Amino acid sequence: MTTPVRIGLVGYGFGGRYFHAPLIASARDCALLGVVTTSPERRAQVARDLDRPTYASLDELARAGAEAVAISTPAATHVALVRQALELGLAVVCDKPFALDAESARETVRLAERLGVPLTVYQNRRWDSDFRTLRQLVDGGRLGTLIRFESRFERFAPEPGPPAAGGGTLLDFGSHLVDQALVLSGPVQRVYAQTHHRDDEGGLDDDVFLTLTHHNGVQSHLWGSWRQGAPGPRFRATGTSGTYVVDRTDGQEALLVAGARPASEGDRWGTEPEDHWGQVLRGAHAEPVPSARGAWDLFYPAFAVAVRGTGAVPVDPWDAVETATVLDAARTSAHTGQAVRLP
Repeated sequence: MTTPVRIGLVGYGFGGRYFHAPLIASARDCALLGVVTTSPERRAQVARDLDRPTYASLDELARAGAEAVAISTPAATHVALVRQALELGLAVVCDKPFALDAESARETVRLAERLGVPLTVYQNRRWDSDFRTLRQLVDGGRLGTLIRFESRFERFAPEPGPPAAGGGTLLDFGSHLVDQALVLSGPVQRVYAQTHHRDDEGGLDDDVFLTLTHHNGVQSHLWGSWRQGAPGPRFRATGTSGTYVVDRTDGQEALLVAGARPASEGDRWGTEPEDHWGQVLRGAHAEPVPSARGAWDLFYPAFAVAVRGTGAVPVDPWDAVETATVLDAARTSAHTGQAVRLP
């Protein structure tokens, strides 16, 4: 690729500052053009962190020469900003949750297809070390036939609880949990969910549990919580000949927050220490499993290839529509107390 893809960033909150900006800046074939934000505080942070210009709007960013944009703003703003960017001809990376409901997601993907503009969703947890390791074990047959997949994003932070920008735990954590379950086991035919809502103003859900029944028979049990005093293992995946258990969460987020960057870490990026590895258990026999390298650094180089028209986007946006469909069904199930069967 002779010319790097010029990418702008919309939003400079936690996700924009720690996930998107450093990974764009570190990616081969990408150039971080600047950040769209009107907040004086955020503009000062951009100047300190990045030494890049800030812009007041997507239109201004496009006029400055952007070819693509990463949107990392509150969940409720995603669809409107994605549609505006697409209509400006900008290729788009949208943070999760892609949309608040499946119909909005579907209409937005159709717009991208009509306009012929690349669109993808930042499902970075597909490139977590633990999830890449699990996929290798399943694909290699080391667990036999997968029967049950248990996955958790649990923490104990009841105050202040989930940030409003994420739209609640079902949308925020659930977007990752469901996406990983769909990648691992395919389409879902039935959804059952339970949620707990806070009593304060806004009443966001701060604790959720989902059971997904996949067409291939696998059961996915998914937990997301901000008030779990005793978090369970990150994954427990049970097959006919063994179970993979990993307790610790992928370390790439902590690295980025601490200031580490893929460009400076090289081949060490995303490697997990031995005491973070999971195990395959067969009764009393426990076999440590070296963790695959965590690879969030692969997302933006793949996106650049797609923008140049020589490869597919790293995450098919129709996958985000499928995830949103499952989350819609989970919301209905939690409200009615009944399982919801998908078409």
